[in-house]
Amino acid sequence: MPIVAGVDFGTQSVRVSIVDSGIGQIGAGVAAFPVLRDRNDPDFATQSHDAQMSALADAMRLALTDAGVQGHDILALALDTTGSSVIPVGEGLVPLSDYYLWADHRSKDEAALITEIAHRDGLQAIEYCGGVYSSEWGFAKLLHWLRHNPDQRDRLVTALENCDMVAAVLCGVTDPRDIARSICAMGHKWLWNEELGGLPSEDFLCAVDPLLAGVRAKLQGRYLTSDHVAGVLSIEWAAKLGLAPGIPIPVGAFDAHWDAIGAGLVEGDVVNVIGTSTCIVAIAKNINCVPGVCGVVRGSAHPDYVGIEAGLSGVGNIFESIATRSGSTVEELSAGLEHYRAGQTGLLRMVWDNGDRTVLVNPHLGGVTLGWNLNHSARDELFAAIEGTAFHTRIVLERMAEHGVPINRVIHGGGIAQKNDVLNHVYANVLGKPILVPERPITGLGSSIFAFLAAGVFSTIEEAQHAVCPPLRIIEPDPREQAVHEQLYAMYRSLYFALGNPASSAVHIGSVLPELRRIAAEARTLAPAVTP
Repeated sequence: MPIVAGVDFGTQSVRVSIVDSGIGQIGAGVAAFPVLRDRNDPDFATQSHDAQMSALADAMRLALTDAGVQGHDILALALDTTGSSVIPVGEGLVPLSDYYLWADHRSKDEAALITEIAHRDGLQAIEYCGGVYSSEWGFAKLLHWLRHNPDQRDRLVTALENCDMVAAVLCGVTDPRDIARSICAMGHKWLWNEELGGLPSEDFLCAVDPLLAGVRAKLQGRYLTSDHVAGVLSIEWAAKLGLAPGIPIPVGAFDAHWDAIGAGLVEGDVVNVIGTSTCIVAIAKNINCVPGVCGVVRGSAHPDYVGIEAGLSGVGNIFESIATRSGSTVEELSAGLEHYRAGQTGLLRMVWDNGDRTVLVNPHLGGVTLGWNLNHSARDELFAAIEGTAFHTRIVLERMAEHGVPINRVIHGGGIAQKNDVLNHVYANVLGKPILVPERPITGLGSSIFAFLAAGVFSTIEEAQHAVCPPLRIIEPDPREQAVHEQLYAMYRSLYFALGNPASSAVHIGSVLPELRRIAAEARTLAPAVTP
């Protein structure tokens, strides 16, 4: 049967999945690369292009060995990455600095300025990304780089999203005119909209900052959906990866969008791709703009549909930070959480540790935990954080539904959902809906589907999904737990909009702490004893 390679660049590692069109994944390889942080600046998060590409070569060889196949057996290669992860490049597409990773929020002032000028000048494109431009997105990151690297400005030839940079390098592209640019990336993060003439005008960009003069022209290339081919694997990179030269590489996309495809996404589904952060992906034939949502882009996740993206800036990274502060690991702290009941910790956790991606789009926020007492443990905080991410997700899904996004099924993708059924049960109870979880990992599976399309093995995404996507197991909500979470959610929602919006009206919060204690006391009468 035909075999392809699907590549998924996450925040801290790259995974290569070797997939057979008849039986699904037959092998995989993973290689890590570091996120570069600055203890003096919590907004700083960068990544080395060379480290990424070296890890890709390592992961590919591990995957081929694991699958027991030869490199010449691979018919096509497709890749997705995080985003917006932006790299400025000079002549020959040589990097001028490291990637500004999606989690790098240094450009929050630039993002606020773009939002201000967009509304002042009536830029219609801002409405397609929720009405607020984010520090996680392309123009803000590029403007921050231009402002803080005056010695490099004259060398800038263009800037690329991570997925487009990797594809260009693998295909041997060195001329910016030949770059294949992902509509998924450029539509969701760079205000690109085909119906509105592509990128924002030169006049608008210069009104934001004269340093953006000429950038629109520099972002040249072929803007394409992922059912198009970006190029073919070069001889140089074929040798490094152990593959045959000349195999097709389709236009890339963001990791969560293709993970959603790999989870079996169809219209009416919402896929929560839960990892370091959560990306929430849905598709529809037609949809209006959704305030506070990261983007409504035709052709992004699925070339034939409008893609809707939202999400949380922190999930797995919050869990890890809780464990690290306690000198433990998430795995160790998770032991025993299956015995916890809704609300029994007495804690209410606002999960803004890495800012708010949706629906407030506010990078200035920070995590808040209400209800602490002298007996609380790190394990209690972890459970409260799981509840908090579920409450935040419900806020996002309610906003999407209010604006016409169909939500018939909720599917959980991403590595955390595969390994953490406590989280899946909490989400089912908070959302009041069954949670569907793929029976096998889907990371890299979406990439493989687009590789199969590029190789001509399948003619449609749906045909490929039917062949390779795993079955879904169902986690039903517990009515008793759901009732408790309804009480907690009412408080969470009120605090979310009160604390998270500087312009909010006054809200009475004096009942919150007593209510948390009451709910916890009732829950503990029904729960087994929990060892801190």
